[in-house]
Amino acid sequence: MEMLDQNPITPFGQRPLSIGAVKTQRDVRECPEGKPAHKWRVFRNICEVRASLAISDRALVVLNALLSFHPDTVLTAGAADLVVFPSNRLLALRAHGMAASTLRRHLAVLVDSGLVLRRDSPNGKRYARKTPSGDIEQAFGFDLGPIVARAEEFAAAAEAAIAKRQALAILRERITLARRDIAKMIATGVEQHVPADWEFYHRTFRDIMARLPRVPTGDVLEPIIVELAHLREAIVVILEGQLDAGESGPPELPADQLQNSGPEKPNPSEPDPAPEGEAMADADRPRVPDAVPIRMVVELCPDIVDYARGGIRTPQDLIATASIVRPMLGISPSAWEEARVAMGDGQASVVLSAILQRGNAIKSPGGYLRILARRAAAGKFSVWPMLMALRRQGPGARDKDPPPYSFPDEFSQR
Repeated sequence: MEMLDQNPITPFGQRPLSIGAVKTQRDVRECPEGKPAHKWRVFRNICEVRASLAISDRALVVLNALLSFHPDTVLTAGAADLVVFPSNRLLALRAHGMAASTLRRHLAVLVDSGLVLRRDSPNGKRYARKTPSGDIEQAFGFDLGPIVARAEEFAAAAEAAIAKRQALAILRERITLARRDIAKMIATGVEQHVPADWEFYHRTFRDIMARLPRVPTGDVLEPIIVELAHLREAIVVILEGQLDAGESGPPELPADQLQNSGPEKPNPSEPDPAPEGEAMADADRPRVPDAVPIRMVVELCPDIVDYARGGIRTPQDLIATASIVRPMLGISPSAWEEARVAMGDGQASVVLSAILQRGNAIKSPGGYLRILARRAAAGKFSVWPMLMALRRQGPGARDKDPPPYSFPDEFSQR
């Protein structure tokens, strides 16, 4: 008598049969008999492409547990032992103690993704019927045949995913290098008083960097890299032109112009402090506060590091870098002096770092700094809420609406 195919494809109980399960069954049936597949290599490939398969890391834990119940490393298409039949208790133990309800949910995900097939028995239990010689004649449980049938598909997809990830890493490297070069070249131009509209170049640089998404893709990064390359080339031309002019160091400026050198154009209605006022302010100015760790400032305001000569490790490093960044933000000397007198050098530098980190969200940095300086003079300002706001918003919140206390509405873009 002709023997019919004894491999069931329908699930036990009220579970419906999906078209995807029918397709998976066809793939297994059409797989050449005797085809080998290294189960752990295929598993690693599946891990690489799990996002495209829409499976979670917990589902991969369950798949790893199922594979561990097969005694051989190499799976062979058409073999009777491709069906594993562990109990829920043993399967949960190998899945690191996963709860039964969670286990069932992830098993369903593996079936829907076409990674395993259900071979349910008439009563829904998992077991194997063996011949008198001990060989498996019929097994009911989970068929690993789809992993063998789709091994080449997973290998090709994993190779493409790895290549895409490496290409993205290269793009991110190029952006990091361009960002570092541009930031430090702008800082050099400002510090060495090279004639150029450095405020414009810095604003352009910030506008480009503000378009970086939190989760970048190659299509987004490539045009940004092109813009950064053009900006970098323009700045290099300016700096090299300074060399061609034979100026090996900063130009000698009159004492009355030294304070106002650079691209900043302060408001004429804001007179700069007189030298006598500066001396008095220096005598009464609070020292650098130790309340805010430098490591926290660097962590929450990483953009300020791009302008530092040798990194920011001490409060003095932060203060020196803030003095370079200040004219790039368009903050007048009088506004900066008011903040230093009210807050102290250290706290004012932390505030300026936060302003830089917020990017285009603050459209009037000088006016914003004056507001905070007056609050500090009245004893109503602390830098901690500002830092905590940056921590809550995270690194990708450059252009989001700022909280009203830390970033006043009248100086923020909407």
